[in-house]
Formats: sequence, C-alpha cells, structure tokens
Amino acid sequence: MTERMMRHFPSLLGWVLTAGLALGTAAPLQAQATGDFAPAITVNGLAISGYEIAQRARFMELLGATGDVRKMAEEALIDDRLQGWKAQSLGISVSREAVTRGMAEFAARANLSAEDFLKALAGAGVEAQTYRDFVTSGVIWREVVKTTYGGGRIQISDAEIDRALAHEAPKGAEPEPPKVLISEIVIRNFPGRDAETMAKARKAAAAKTEAEFAALAKELSSAKSAGQGGRLDWMPVTALPPEVRETVLGLRPGRASAPVETPNSVSVFFLRGLDEGAPLTPQTVAQGYATLLLGASGSPEAAGWRAKAEADAQRCDDLYSVAAQLPPERLERVEAARAGQIPADIARVLPRMDIGEMTVLTRGGNDVLVMLCDRGRAINAAVGETGPSREGTRDQLLNARVGALADRLLAQLRAEAVIVRK
Repeated sequence: MTERMMRHFPSLLGWVLTAGLALGTAAPLQAQATGDFAPAITVNGLAISGYEIAQRARFMELLGATGDVRKMAEEALIDDRLQGWKAQSLGISVSREAVTRGMAEFAARANLSAEDFLKALAGAGVEAQTYRDFVTSGVIWREVVKTTYGGGRIQISDAEIDRALAHEAPKGAEPEPPKVLISEIVIRNFPGRDAETMAKARKAAAAKTEAEFAALAKELSSAKSAGQGGRLDWMPVTALPPEVRETVLGLRPGRASAPVETPNSVSVFFLRGLDEGAPLTPQTVAQGYATLLLGASGSPEAAGWRAKAEADAQRCDDLYSVAAQLPPERLERVEAARAGQIPADIARVLPRMDIGEMTVLTRGGNDVLVMLCDRGRAINAAVGETGPSREGTRDQLLNARVGALADRLLAQLRAEAVIVRK
C-alpha cells in the first residue's frame, strides 16, 4: 500500500511537513473520538473500526489528500485488509524489523527521521500505530507481489525495449507533465532569527554553479538531502507544492531560485535539469546507426554481403558477426548522433526506418548498408538530460508490468471479497 499511496501524493509533501505548512496543533483524535471502536466495515470477516477510518483520514489529509477523504480512507483500509488476507492465504508474514525499516524509508521521503516523523504526526493527532499499520500493509503487499510475480515469471523482450527507447507514445495519450531535476536548501527559521535566516537564504540564492550550491547545502540546509548536496532525483513537476512549482518552472537549468518563505523555514532551489515531456522531433532525438561497406555497386561481392546481412542480422550487434571476415574499417557503429551530426544521405532515410531495419545507399560507386540501431532523447549534460540505458528501460517496463498485475490482483480480490458496511 505504501507505493500505491505514494503514486497519489506528491513526493515533496515531506518538504511541506518540514516547513510546517501542513502540521498545525491539533488535539489527539483519541480525545476527540466518540468511543466508536466497533466495526464500521468488515472485509472477509476482518473488521475496520470507525476510529481507524478517522485516523487514516487525518493521516491522508496530512499527506495532501483532498476531496472526500473519509471515503478515500475507507477504500484504502479495505485494500489493506484484502492485502493482509491474501498474504495470510499465502503464508506470508513480515518481521518487525522490516516494518521499522519501511517506516524509516517513508519518513526519509519527508527529509525526517522516523522519530521526528512520528512526533510531527502526533502533533496533528495521528497515532504511531496508524502510521505503523499503513507501512506494514505496504511491506506485506510487496512480499505478496514478489511471491506472485517475481522469480523471473515476467520477461521483457528486446523488441519491447526497442519500442520504448524509440519513444513511440500511443496516439491520443495525454502528454506527461514536465520533469525536473532539482537541488534544495531548507533553512529553518527560529523565532527572532528572521534576518539571519534570510541572509543565509540569499547566500544560497547567489550560487552560480551546482557545485557551489551543493557546498552551501551541506553548510546551511536542515533537510536530509543536505548530505547529498541537496540533490533530489528526477520528479514530475506536479509533485512539487504549487508555490515551489511556479518558482522552479520559472528557472533556467543551472540557476538558483530566489528564497521561498514559509511560516517555519526559507528554502532555495537549484534547477539541474528539465525534461519538458514534449513530443520528440528530429532536433531532440539521438539516433544510433551502423554502416557496412558492401562493395562496388552492382558487384557480386556487394550482393553477397547484402544477402548475408539480411539473413543473419536482426539488430546492429549482429553486424559484427556478419562482418567478422572483413577489414574492421568497413563496419562503423555510431552512437547517439544528433541532428547536424549525421551525413545528409543517412539523415534522409533514418526517420523512415524502424529499429533493426536496414537499407542500402550508393556512395562514390559503392553500396553501403545502413541499419538503425536505436532512438532516444538526445543527451545534453549541460541541462541535465540523460540518455536511457537498455537495462534501465527494461527495469522500468518490468516495474510497470508488475504494477499493473498487482493492481489487477487487488481488483480481483475486491471483486471476490465479502465487504459489509455497518
């Protein structure tokens, strides 16, 4: 359940917790409760009390949930019971140590220790057991999914990886939100020290390079990311709180933001990279291709090598075996070439080719075989872009497939469950 919840709540809401935007003073819900610990819902005979629902709803509010939060809490707790029921049927249990690690990992996403996270929740009326139950469910469900679909049961083919690397988005698909690669400096503002805090923030905002910003993060930041120079991983811009989102999107890569004030802290952000998620164009695509000099145009030699390549090469790596008896300079492999770096005659044919497809061009009286190896987003380290690897793409496809199967399994458990609302 932990991973499913995190897909719905912004990953930087922990920054909101640290900044004190979400947590105010609140009387413990236990004191507010009406004593209704009787079952409000049963799931395959497993009870969910009204108090559990109230606690989970409050917890979800602190994570940024909006709308009918009580209804969302009920549905989440039903999922928890189904996941636990499935785990029991498979003989799966988790250790206290695994749950404790999970609690620490989740709290770390908020740049807090597990102890500080629990204190923050307690201050808002959420009990430690509510948090522990939430994490336990997530840990158990991961073990269920691993047992059900792990162990090499799911395979990702090379063709699937090739299609993913080609960035062939389905027609009519919604465009992905921009992704940002940022670093943060969070400076806590203690009472009576506003001027000192703002002076530190202005010092951070004056950073001219990523290295300078990283050094200042280690010196000034109270966030857990300080140890990594304030660096955060790629994230969709929608994961940022609105006021931070607007600030970050107003930056150019390689620039620090002005100080962002909150009631309990002042923060500065450094934009290391921006992926706008726009459709790829010939100017933004890096293409890998290979060329093989076959021989004089129309000669038996050229025809023979072409026939061998067409019979034995399904992808660019196969060309090395095809050309094993030829001088090495007759086979050339070009990686991640961008527009303007590709010879004009090859540049004209590549956009019409599929990965693994080959064609033959005539150059200076010789036939030259051209094969498209791969396509991907162009690499530009200056703005933080990175080229996808085959292994990384395989992992992404595998995780997506396992996630879809896990959701399908949970939907099946719901369809077969006996759910009674009191």
